[in-house]
Amino acid sequence: MTFKPIAIIPVYNHHRALPDLCAKLLAQNLPILLVDDGSAQTTRDAIDALIEVHPDRIGLLRLESNQGKGAAVLAGLAMAHDGGYSHALQLDADGQHDPVEAGRLLDAACAQPEALVSGTPAYDHSVPAVRYYGRWITHLLVWLETLSRDLTDSMCGFRVYPLAPALALMRQRKIGARMDFDTDIMVRLYLAGTPVRFCDVSVRYPQGGESRFRMLRDNLRMGWLHLRLLCGLPGLAVRRLLSCARSERSGKHESPP
Repeated sequence: MTFKPIAIIPVYNHHRALPDLCAKLLAQNLPILLVDDGSAQTTRDAIDALIEVHPDRIGLLRLESNQGKGAAVLAGLAMAHDGGYSHALQLDADGQHDPVEAGRLLDAACAQPEALVSGTPAYDHSVPAVRYYGRWITHLLVWLETLSRDLTDSMCGFRVYPLAPALALMRQRKIGARMDFDTDIMVRLYLAGTPVRFCDVSVRYPQGGESRFRMLRDNLRMGWLHLRLLCGLPGLAVRRLLSCARSERSGKHESPP
């Protein structure tokens, strides 16, 4: 398979960091797809100005109404796949991640193209304590839902998707359309057999930055996601036990007398 990546940036009324993000990605010879998730006119104008400067290197998918980060990324993944790309680098538009670090994620994806490669956040002093410690609840639940500690962080929005398995999953299951997206798609890809690899990435919360995470609404949405994933736990446990039993029988069969 030819490794042909593109960067996908979902945008919803975040435009101040976009020029810097795009410049640093373009400097790495990475084409960009901006997915405008129903932004206000100020952001629409900023996006149009960027595309006017780089019409051959920055593409646009415009959703006329806000559908959520997950829906925007999924729409971008489908468009990238239709455009002949093999992988998509997902990067948030709020400036939390340093696009210069995209090269390490892409190198890891190129070395193992069948894997989902995701960042593991290394926070600086700007991270709100409630966000930092709250993530550990998700970590613990994900480890329970997968019966594994392989997924060290399921919430980071800086990752590289192999498009073929991601699109196959989209056709089979409804994936969370909003802030539940990152965890939902990673867990389900992992359970479907897609390898997941991690790279440390720096994360900062820009001064004056506005989070799209809504404490009550999105925590309820995450709770519903984990409830659904936990409902699949008995079946997963049975499959793991059967797999271990088959491996044990195979090992005994292959052992010399």
